[in-house]
Amino acid sequence: MSLSRAENPCFLLFLFVFQAVFILILYRGGPSHVFRGFLDTPQVLDYSKPHDVYTNLSLFTRAPNEEAKPYCSAQSPIFVGPLTITFRVLPSEKMIIRKNPFVQAGGTYRPPHCLPRYRSAILVAYRNQKKYLQHLLYYIHPFLQRQQLSYTIYLIQQVGNGTFNRAKLLNVGVREALKDEDWDCLLLHDVDLVPENDYNLYVCDEYYPKHMASAMDKFQYTLPYKSFFGGVSALTPEHYMKMNGFPNTYWGSGGENDDIATRIQLAGMKIVRTPPHLGRFRVMDYDKRMETQEPWRRPASRHNTRKTWKDDGMNSLEFKLLSRTKHPLYTNITVDIGYVPPFS
Repeated sequence: MSLSRAENPCFLLFLFVFQAVFILILYRGGPSHVFRGFLDTPQVLDYSKPHDVYTNLSLFTRAPNEEAKPYCSAQSPIFVGPLTITFRVLPSEKMIIRKNPFVQAGGTYRPPHCLPRYRSAILVAYRNQKKYLQHLLYYIHPFLQRQQLSYTIYLIQQVGNGTFNRAKLLNVGVREALKDEDWDCLLLHDVDLVPENDYNLYVCDEYYPKHMASAMDKFQYTLPYKSFFGGVSALTPEHYMKMNGFPNTYWGSGGENDDIATRIQLAGMKIVRTPPHLGRFRVMDYDKRMETQEPWRRPASRHNTRKTWKDDGMNSLEFKLLSRTKHPLYTNITVDIGYVPPFS
């Protein structure tokens, strides 16, 4: 005797899978998000066949009629996925300028062929790292153009020989960048990191701060610990102000990223992460021997974030703007942020 459709095991299995996919769609934010992931996975995972970051970039030419430009396509037509990254040869500034003809003074770019759907400010805290900077500029400009973004690259440079304060410099960068434009997204970017996949979109999550560098080669492409928020992260101006920005009191390296992870939680938000197969980054001049001998550990906390986050940040930021210069590939902001206060 034949089974009815409702009793057929294959049909029941199909029904179960269909319901599971439907729940996943609702949970992850709509069908476009889920099915785009299914479609993209085969072409973005093969890191054995990377492409040059400038591949097909010359296809973006100036539109014949500026006033009748169409909006950029929802997905860039020149995505290739994994990119070839090497730091063996140091690119010159002249060569980078020549290969990026549509980048305007100040490191500003708008797609010549279409109207951008998104505006991102790239903020890099910087001091005396010219070699890293040239490698970053060589890769990051075409990377962002491949995504059809409107963007500006900001270098926030600390004057003097005092202890470096990355966190405070990023606060300065946010304040200065927001004077130029109402940016959709603020990308906080270490100078020594280069993304390996052009599907890793440099845009913000609508609801929560996003950690972009979820898989760095420095950590064998895994997170060093659960609350890690370092390397590259993306926050809307609203996210940044809601958590009062970065602390201004972290002098020296380490710790501020954990402070941010705590601030995000205290401000009623959570961290979302780019999937590891997309959020891959290469670290420049990384000493693998040192890492093998001494595994990465979470820096010890030096601040009581729960008590200080509302008073130490964007609302207490003090600095002296010394210069603001438009270089061919970036906007340089030089500031005096003071020195480590003496211990009482």
